[in-house]
Amino acid sequence: MPRMIRLAAAQLGAIHITDSRSHVVGRMITLLESAASQAVQVVLFPELAFTTFFPRYIIHNEQQLKAWYEHGDVTINADTRPLFDKAKELKIDISVGYAEATEDGQHFNTCIYFSGREGRVLSKYRKVHIPGTFEPDDDPDAVNHLEKRYFKPGDLGFQAFRVPGLEAQGPPVERGEPIFGMMICNDRRWAESWRVLGLQGVEIVLCGFNTPAFAPHTRSSLDKDPEQSERMALFHHKLVMQAHSYTNATYSVAAARSGYDDGKYKLIAGSCIIDPEGVLLAESKTLGDELVVADCDLELCRQGKGKTFAFDRHRRTEHYGRIVAQTGVVEPPRIGPSGA
Repeated sequence: MPRMIRLAAAQLGAIHITDSRSHVVGRMITLLESAASQAVQVVLFPELAFTTFFPRYIIHNEQQLKAWYEHGDVTINADTRPLFDKAKELKIDISVGYAEATEDGQHFNTCIYFSGREGRVLSKYRKVHIPGTFEPDDDPDAVNHLEKRYFKPGDLGFQAFRVPGLEAQGPPVERGEPIFGMMICNDRRWAESWRVLGLQGVEIVLCGFNTPAFAPHTRSSLDKDPEQSERMALFHHKLVMQAHSYTNATYSVAAARSGYDDGKYKLIAGSCIIDPEGVLLAESKTLGDELVVADCDLELCRQGKGKTFAFDRHRRTEHYGRIVAQTGVVEPPRIGPSGA
């Protein structure tokens, strides 16, 4: 029997360094209202949704740096609260990414799942795989990616969670509440992120991201042509989303920050929804604010989970020890000449 849920990726176009949080939240509310008009039940917003991607800048002034983070409860802060109030009014669940400053002074690249129906945060995730560098590039023309400078690796792990009260359309079924998981941007490139969620029976993975269209100083040294770079960035984004959705028999939703941030730093689009067979169901058509919607039958997850990727029958953990025992590459020894 089908278990239909209507999901949406809320893509945000370019944000300028001078844009206020209130301005951006207004744009997000417009997308949320559009989602409500289409009977969407869950909306995903991008990574670091409330501001420009500030880790591209070297910021020495502590007060200026402090201003980029959300302090305290993001659901009740003056500038961001209207988004969560609107979610409650519309009774839509949302997932949104932001820069988190904790009470003890730690900084994380964070996202939360907020139930508009219940008016509370159900789960929080902090980005584990932090890309980029701590120090800026020596090249004055480089576009830096300084996430390691401004964020610690997440400390909450990849925890799947059920969503109470999120009823699939149609009659109730035995499997009950859908199982969600969250990751952020670079996490999607790492098979380990997906498999840890897959081992918890995840049915919907939410992934907000900000990905440069052209970043020769932080990607391949061969990455010199902007058009080819953007094509490859989109290719790799869809490659990992589709492949890992398939290998874990889960739906996935990806929401981009796209367009020319600050009027000159281009980010790819590629907001999309993918089914458990790795099939692209829907994707964005523009670089601007856009809602990508798809109806998802969670029963389709059962095919992969019960057969090709029936973990309990087919996984061989006795051979996987290297994955958690070793971080960097350790090459095998050379084979000596015969008879030596």
